[in-house]
Amino acid sequence: MITLKTPAQMAKMREAGRVVAAMLEECRAAVRPGITTAELDRIAAEVLRRSDATSSFFGYYGHPIRREVPPGFPRTICTSINEEIVHGIPSPKRKLREGDIVGIDAGAIIDGWHADAAITLPVGKVSPEAERLIGVTEEALRIGIANAQVGGRIGDIGAAIEAYVRAQGFTVVQNYVGHGIGRAMHEEPQVPNYKPARGHPNPPIGEGLCIAIEPMVNVGGPETRTLEDQWTVVTADRSLSAHFEHTLACTAAGPVVLTVPGKGAAVAA
Repeated sequence: MITLKTPAQMAKMREAGRVVAAMLEECRAAVRPGITTAELDRIAAEVLRRSDATSSFFGYYGHPIRREVPPGFPRTICTSINEEIVHGIPSPKRKLREGDIVGIDAGAIIDGWHADAAITLPVGKVSPEAERLIGVTEEALRIGIANAQVGGRIGDIGAAIEAYVRAQGFTVVQNYVGHGIGRAMHEEPQVPNYKPARGHPNPPIGEGLCIAIEPMVNVGGPETRTLEDQWTVVTADRSLSAHFEHTLACTAAGPVVLTVPGKGAAVAA
């Protein structure tokens, strides 16, 4: 069931969104060759502690569109490197290397309300292809947000993202999608990053709808594989992948991004 949020509920999600933004910004500042992904996880966990918030991810049991239920997620954030698309598990054994790209996905809960966002960062100097992939994926997110208009449909978001990404010569992942968000991290509706096929769900965008838009873009094909840890999702052809995400509220004045830094109001797209 799709739930629409009140202004007071959106304000509470905005509080969680500021925490998520702080988690990502402190991780961004720490990313460098030689740092471990476990250290990035520690940095994010410290932001949560200071903010009197909890992780949306730690102990989480699976995504609603997945049939299997892997063990509860064991860390505070996801760190996905190079061909890893999403859900990479931070580890003290995994050091970032010059030329890597790393996706950092973070979620926070304040008074039972969730927010969720992700960025992909270069580690030192990266290849022109990697740099371009990051730029295209971030722009795809901006385009998706701009198409989250009250009176439109969820499919407008994915259609715009897919058209842009394909025009750039990349592909969008179809096995994993964005989602509604609120009292739970994953709520209805699903928010694909591609145009829905005829006859597939394509609900209207109502005022008060809160969603997480998260394009996952691959240099190669869109096919995915899940590693033996039951969480880390990689490109089937081992090509590079990037991931960006924001939580937003759909309002009559336009989409309002909830996962941006600062103490003031959220930012309209």
